[in-house]
Amino acid sequence: MAATPMQREGFSLARRRILVTGGASGIGASTVRTLCELGARVVVADRQAAAAESDRPPSGAVAGVVGDVTIEADVTRMVGEAAEILGGIDGVVNSAGIGDDLVPVHDQEVARWQHVIDVNLKGTYLICRAAGRLMLAQGHGSIVNISSIVGIDAFPGRSAYGIAKAGVIHLTKTLGCEWGAHGIRVNCIAPAYTMTPMVRALLDRQAFDPGKIERRTPLARFAQPEEMARAIAFLLSDWASYITGTVLPVDGGWSAFGGAGDVATA
Repeated sequence: MAATPMQREGFSLARRRILVTGGASGIGASTVRTLCELGARVVVADRQAAAAESDRPPSGAVAGVVGDVTIEADVTRMVGEAAEILGGIDGVVNSAGIGDDLVPVHDQEVARWQHVIDVNLKGTYLICRAAGRLMLAQGHGSIVNISSIVGIDAFPGRSAYGIAKAGVIHLTKTLGCEWGAHGIRVNCIAPAYTMTPMVRALLDRQAFDPGKIERRTPLARFAQPEEMARAIAFLLSDWASYITGTVLPVDGGWSAFGGAGDVATA
């Protein structure tokens, strides 16, 4: 039997030139590894100095650039350096982000609230804008942003993170509509609780009970970073060629469950 076109093509990101922010750890680092395994050429952008060690780039990337996604000048420079290193940019993954503490709105410090908004939302906006300008000039590109289940529904005590991630969803939809006719797709994933260093730090501080999360999740476990990376790779690829402006929950069924109490006893 002859191979189908899909079988002949396979799943590959060969020769794709991709910038990953926040690529030195967590979901970002897992994404870099996955993209490189699929044949992409990746530049990592991160605040950590190790990301700039081009002789030892993280996770198989060809190079790294250092900067702060909340600073416009840094973003312009990082995107420009990545484009120069790669000879252009075909894809971007906005994985740079920080968490927040469980604090009710009336006790939230404005400075901390603003910092969470700046890193997670403003940073994503600035990277999208800078990379989008290059993609508009070349007439193609794919961007994947990182939202969260916290950006889809209300999580009491997480006003800063939730508002930032909800903003990422709206930004994704807006850019998908603005840039679609120019050959640029913009999507985002909404991860559930994923075993990243950020989540492990919260667990170490006993910020929440992991058992409650597992009982509330239909798949009854936390996600692994590589599971997010695979979803991101799909959205970057030609296999998602007619998908734009959408949010893909990668949440083990979290957003599907609407019952009272734990999934196991529902």
